[in-house]
Amino acid sequence: MKKRLLTLLAASALAIGLLTGCGSTGTQEQSTEGASADTTIRIAASATPHSEILEQAKAGLSEKGYNLEVTVFDDYVQPNEVVESGEFDANYFQHIPYLDSFNEEKGTHLVNAGGIHYEPFGIYPGTKKSLDEIADGDTIAVPNDTTNEARALLLLQDNGIITLKDGAGLEATVNDIAENPKNIKIEELEAAQVSRVTGEVAYVVLNGNYALEAGYSVAKDALAYEKSDSDAAKTYVNVIAVKEGNEKSEKITALIDVLKSDEIKKYINDTYDGAVIPFE
Repeated sequence: MKKRLLTLLAASALAIGLLTGCGSTGTQEQSTEGASADTTIRIAASATPHSEILEQAKAGLSEKGYNLEVTVFDDYVQPNEVVESGEFDANYFQHIPYLDSFNEEKGTHLVNAGGIHYEPFGIYPGTKKSLDEIADGDTIAVPNDTTNEARALLLLQDNGIITLKDGAGLEATVNDIAENPKNIKIEELEAAQVSRVTGEVAYVVLNGNYALEAGYSVAKDALAYEKSDSDAAKTYVNVIAVKEGNEKSEKITALIDVLKSDEIKKYINDTYDGAVIPFE
């Protein structure tokens, strides 16, 4: 299960962590010949977990009278371009900061129609197996890139380990640590390297795919993780994006309703071992 999830989630973690796109190709996963344009929902998606979740939504949408047509893309530019052009009704691959950045850079008019899932950061054991064991002078390894470091520091704050300066938020760095009562040393490493120092530091802070790579079960091994009401989860939730003006259309309303249904939530929880969590 872990090996499969590691392979499948790598593409998804890249989409969450990056704010720029790369080269593009698109392959149509499934088409519905002869379907009415009014009852077909055409959506562009990343392979995992996005297209997999969408596959599970087809039955629910069929009950509502809609055919869901999913096309998988392996880049982060085309899925927005085809929604802007009207070729597709929606896409599902990105978080809000990327969406906002894309609109600003490309002059597109895409909006969030609904948050579906997030991929949480967690605190994992290093040489210490419980947060109750934390001691003066312990070292915690965190990713050193701007987005991921801020999420890691906020998670440490949420668990009472440090306190950040007011307003630091999702741009926080180690320079924004206002209180550090246990004199914790924060070791900043390239994200892929953090999981490799578990034998040298008390704890590591990882996102879902790197936790799986380290052999952790996100659901079972995380000592703490981002909750759905955390600032990071709300900000980095993966959304259904549509062209402005279409977010309340009957098609998109039906799509969001099904993706936020109990059946889809159960599929996510049962399939991704805590590395993907439904957004409430």
